[in-house]
Amino acid sequence: MSIQRQIGRTGGTKVKRALGVQAALEWAFRVEQAQLELPPPKDVTEEGFGFGLEYVLLQRAMLGCKVDGGQHKMGSYTHPDAEVIAATVAAMPDSLGGIRMAIRVAELARAGLTPDWMPSAVPRCVPVETKQNQHGERSATIVVGTVRVRVQGPTARGSWKTIDIHACPVTWRPHPDQIASARRGYEDWWQALDWVRDGLAAGGMLRDVEVTGAMPKVRPWNNS
Repeated sequence: MSIQRQIGRTGGTKVKRALGVQAALEWAFRVEQAQLELPPPKDVTEEGFGFGLEYVLLQRAMLGCKVDGGQHKMGSYTHPDAEVIAATVAAMPDSLGGIRMAIRVAELARAGLTPDWMPSAVPRCVPVETKQNQHGERSATIVVGTVRVRVQGPTARGSWKTIDIHACPVTWRPHPDQIASARRGYEDWWQALDWVRDGLAAGGMLRDVEVTGAMPKVRPWNNS
């Protein structure tokens, strides 16, 4: 369902739009195109001696923050509620990831995406390397040792021969650590959204939007 810009009214009485926090973020950043106004580094002021605006912008760029050119978009209108939502995200505490998490939350909302928690990913034991020849694809092997065997036969006369021992190195794909990392990232994002939801509810500054208690699934892989 698309998120419309219009705020409904009934009989002259303003009716707040009820949105879950993820939908509210997508409305603010994707529809209203609110900008994430990030504070300068704690040890740097934009007007401070020896540190000009260029330095601050460089520091923001190193963090992955896009330069937004100001609080308001040129020639367009951003709903005040969207700016309140963006300001709340920008105040993300360090305990939840700070500026980096704020940027992640905003960029995912702007793209209308949920973090990839690698649904249906199942680690499989596979060869580290394969080789192709005239007989098809085969697992690559390496020499892991040698063994001496006594050759029997009418012409061998009980001679000894050294034979290489081959093994096929294997790995897990996707690796369990990769899946665990993706799911930790999703949980961190969920915690950030929970904080934003609580902050908007406690602030009481939204005029036309009401952020409900609806949240994305906390651990969707447990139900997949």
